[in-house]
Amino acid sequence: MIASLSAHPWAYPALEVVHLLGLAMLFGGLLVFELRLLGLAAALPLEALARLTLLPALLGFFLCALSGSLMFATQAQELLDNRVFLLKLGLITLAGCNAAMFHSRRGALQSADRTAQLHGLLSLGIWAAVIICGRWIAYS
Repeated sequence: MIASLSAHPWAYPALEVVHLLGLAMLFGGLLVFELRLLGLAAALPLEALARLTLLPALLGFFLCALSGSLMFATQAQELLDNRVFLLKLGLITLAGCNAAMFHSRRGALQSADRTAQLHGLLSLGIWAAVIICGRWIAYS
């Protein structure tokens, strides 16, 4: 299958489109949720908004992971030698740890306290850095 990705002129660009759509779902959902967590539109119940935004964000993450893995397979050694790619992977791991810590806190979705807001700010910053690294890979 990997050989066909390299051989077909539309395969890799199609994967990039899937990757970008996944990224839009991921970051868009997180952005809306994190902004509410930070106090914007405080009248919206946090738990209801989480149900609306976090499932599409999670689906977007899996689209990115699947398409990214397939793109990685076409040029694995080149990417493993790229510091920006490795930084991107590290940031994704950090984002996952941040999300796990946020959701493991008792009552995290009931109140937007300072700790929850810190997780939200950190999430937005990390994912923005992931996006920047993703674009920078081609230039490093």
